[in-house]
Amino acid sequence: MRGEDDQAQVMRRLDELATRVSRTGIPMFTMFLSPAEAGWAQASANRQRVNMSLSGGYEDAERCIACFWEEEAPEEYPIVALEMRWPHQSAPGHRDVLGSVMGLGIKRSCIGDIVLEAERGYLFAERQMADHIAQSLVSAGRIRLQVQPIEGLPQLEPPKGVEKHDTVSSMRLDAVIAAGLNLSRGDAAELITAGHVKLRHLPTERTDARVQEGDAISVRGHGRLVVEEVGNPTKKGRLPLRLIRYGAK
Repeated sequence: MRGEDDQAQVMRRLDELATRVSRTGIPMFTMFLSPAEAGWAQASANRQRVNMSLSGGYEDAERCIACFWEEEAPEEYPIVALEMRWPHQSAPGHRDVLGSVMGLGIKRSCIGDIVLEAERGYLFAERQMADHIAQSLVSAGRIRLQVQPIEGLPQLEPPKGVEKHDTVSSMRLDAVIAAGLNLSRGDAAELITAGHVKLRHLPTERTDARVQEGDAISVRGHGRLVVEEVGNPTKKGRLPLRLIRYGAK
């Protein structure tokens, strides 16, 4: 399958970079990685006994560039922040911006997170592609954009989530999603089997997948859940949860 082939190719490339660092001592950067790919990068670093660190251009970035290194961590990553502005009455969506960038023929690995604020947004790009994106990205959907690189990297506010407390009968994925999104177990199961859910940043269609404290769950169209704490079982055998919900509500 193509997805498996792509995964194998990424893992081979990560192994090659980590191996090169172990032989030369020269730090090596990847392109932007998804959280799951960042996990593979750490595994490659462990196998080659080198260090690995990540940066996405701001704190809590989801997509990051990894650097393999031996003696000293890098102070600067090849990341440029592009500031996007638009007419005051309009605001593009994340999918509009991403679609327009991909429409330029740019690979997903060349860009990091897209952060949209009330009056402006930021697109984090690999340094060699930043100028091309800034010159070519003129719209997102029907909304005109003004795009330019900025000096340094922006100081962004971390996303604000809503805390929720509930109890579940077990730490099955469908049960946790139902609790976190105020859905029935059946509706949660349908989202999972339809392929709309990622657990620990990896797609899964298993309704009975085991969820653990600290796990992140993304549900298409419903935002993201983070399992902050799992308490001791109640007298009735239910498990107390403290969840943080981000994004769509």
